[in-house]
Parts: sequence; C-alpha cells; structure tokens
Amino acid sequence: MAARDRILDAAAEVMHDVGLLRTTTKQIAAAAGCSEALLYKHFADQQEIFLAVLSERLPKLTSADALVGTATVDANLERLVLDLLDFYVRSFPIAASIFGSAELLRNHRASMQAHDAGPHLPALRLEGYLLAEQDGGRVAGHADAHAVAVLLCGAALHEAFQAAYVGRTTVPARVKTARRLVAVVIGHLAVPAATSSITASGALEEAPAQAGKSPGVPASVK
Repeated sequence: MAARDRILDAAAEVMHDVGLLRTTTKQIAAAAGCSEALLYKHFADQQEIFLAVLSERLPKLTSADALVGTATVDANLERLVLDLLDFYVRSFPIAASIFGSAELLRNHRASMQAHDAGPHLPALRLEGYLLAEQDGGRVAGHADAHAVAVLLCGAALHEAFQAAYVGRTTVPARVKTARRLVAVVIGHLAVPAATSSITASGALEEAPAQAGKSPGVPASVK
C-alpha cells in the first residue's frame, strides 16, 4: 500500500478513536508505521489530513448536478439524505471534539475557509439541486429550497448524532429514515399540475455504507 494511503487509513482510525482535538501527527505517523517527516511530505498540516480523510475515507454525497432531471425528485432527495446520514454518522465522532478547544475551533474554521470547505456545504449543495429542479419545473416555484435543504440536513445530522451517541457506525433503518424525512417536505415541493411526477417513490435498496464510495454517488463533502 502506498504511504499516502497508509497515512490516511491510520488518520481515519486515530481521529475516529480519539477525536480531532486529541489527534496528533505523531499518533498518525505511529499508526501508519512511518515517520512524521514522511507524513509532511504528503500533507502540509493536520488540517489537510483531516480534509483528505473527509473526502477520501468517509462516505460521499452523490453529485447533485448528476441527479437533476433524473428519476423523481423524491427518490433523488432520499438518496441525498441517505448519503448525509452515512457521512454524518461517520464524521461526527471525529469532528465533534473541536468544540472542546476555542483555539482549535478558530484554527479549524480558518483552515476550512482557506480550503473553501466547511459544514455549510452539504446544505448548499442540496439547495443547489432543488433550485436546479425548480428551474426545470419539477419543483414548485414557491418552494423554499434553502429551508428544505437546511431541514433535511439538520434532521440527518440529528439522526446521525443519536446513532453515534450510542456507539453505532450506521443509522438504524437508514433507508426507511431517509424516506420518512423526505416525505415530510415533499408536499411543499410538489408542482400542483404534476404532483404524480414528484411523489412516485423511487426504490432504494438497503445496503451498508462504503467509505469513500458513493451509494449511487457529491463530489466529496469537503
């Protein structure tokens, strides 16, 4: 296995076990069986490692652009929410610890901004999908795309937190949960003259999440 891959595998394991706050490059290097010098040949700093873990070792969001105009809106939203459940439940134990240090949180926030990344991106991409479907006539013009995106992301994060809190690595009944969350907002999105085109439920198979791979699957959540 290439050194970079060993480092990312080790970083993902260490960050999951002790959280981002307590993770050090020394720990990552030891777990990867390499020197810190080799680690810094591949990554500029710990924040860059964290971003790489998010994008390469955790579940990704399906590309919203690729979904526009395909299948049905509710089926596409179910897939996106399913991706969010998988991403949040795996990333929450890693990222939550940054709130334990005001200095780390400030540094982390600055690093995310420098890399054009951050926790706002999932909702932003989901909103972008809904706006594109709105332009295509498959979502009602009066629908509040931003509010729906925030509601779905918030609900997915809540479900993921509950699962992570009790030590789970997946959300129980994840497909059913995704469908229930989408069902709450789909009426708000429906185009009155073509309700049937948006509410026909798409089939999703219950399958285990695969780290770094899409279940159907946005570009990564960075």
